[in-house]
Amino acid sequence: MSGAVDLSPLKERASAPPPPPPSGGDGAAPGAIAPIVDVTEATFETEVLQRSMQVPVIVDLWATWCEPCKQLSPVLEKLANEANGAWVLAKVDVDANPRIAQAFGVQSVPTVVAIAAGQPLADFQGVQPEPALRQWLDAIQNAVAGKLSGPPGAEPEEQPADPRFEAAEQALENGDFEGAEAAYQLVLNSEPNNTEAQAALRQVRFLARASTVPEDAIERADAAPNDLEAQFTAADAELFAQQPEAAFGRLIEFVRRSTGDERTAARTRLLELFELFDAADPVVVSSRRKLAMALY
Repeated sequence: MSGAVDLSPLKERASAPPPPPPSGGDGAAPGAIAPIVDVTEATFETEVLQRSMQVPVIVDLWATWCEPCKQLSPVLEKLANEANGAWVLAKVDVDANPRIAQAFGVQSVPTVVAIAAGQPLADFQGVQPEPALRQWLDAIQNAVAGKLSGPPGAEPEEQPADPRFEAAEQALENGDFEGAEAAYQLVLNSEPNNTEAQAALRQVRFLARASTVPEDAIERADAAPNDLEAQFTAADAELFAQQPEAAFGRLIEFVRRSTGDERTAARTRLLELFELFDAADPVVVSSRRKLAMALY
C-alpha cells in the first residue's frame, strides 16, 4: 500500500438510507459484537469506520480466485473467534467491492489492514504464519489499549492503582524528573513489558528535556537548519507548545536533506516522539507516511 488512504467515497456510498448501528450479527447476543462480518461498500462506514471507534477492525481484503487468501482467511477467522470481541474481522471481497479496494490502494491480495478510530494503523500483504499473525494482532491491541470506547454495553474495568507508580508520581509532583525516571525504570527492570511504565518513562524523558529548552530555541534552529541538536531542541519546544505538526515536520525535513548517522538519529528521535501520542492520531499517521516518503 502507498499514499494516503481516502475513505471518504465509501462514506458517500453508504449514505441514503443510513445503515443501522453495528449489530452483533448472526449468532451474537444482542448488543454483542460479531467477531466476523462480511463488509460491502454500503456497510463499510458502519461495520468498519464506526466499529473501529469501539474496537480495532482487521480488514481482510480477499478474492474468490486467490489461493493464498484461502490459506490466510481461515487462520484470521480462527483468531477472531478466539478474540471474543476484542477486535473484529471485516471480510471484503475486492471483486464485489472494488471501491473499497481502491480506497486502500490494494495492489495484490490478500491484503490485511488494521483500522482504529477510523484511521489505518498497520497493514501487510500475503500469507503470514499463525505465530506472526498473533504477534501482529497483539501489537495492534497494545497500541490502542485504553484509547477506544470498547464493545457496546461493556463497563470499563477499574484497574487498581499500582503502588510501584506512587514514588514516580510523587517525584513528578515535586518536579524531580530524575527521581520519576528512576522509579519507572525500577518497574521496567522487573517487568520489561509493562506498557504503562514504558509510556510514562517516555513522557518523563520528554518533559525533562522540554523543561530545559531555551525561549529562543525555534529561532536558533531556523537560523541553523543543519544543526541536528538545534532541530531536536526546537522540535521539543514545538511539541511542548502543542504544535506536533510543526515538530514532526521539522525533523522530517531534516531527514529528507541529511545522510548517514545524523539522518538515522533524526529518524530515531521522530519515532520516539510519535510514541508520545495515540498511534491512531491523524497527525501521527500522516507524519509516519511523510517520514516514509522522506526516507525513500
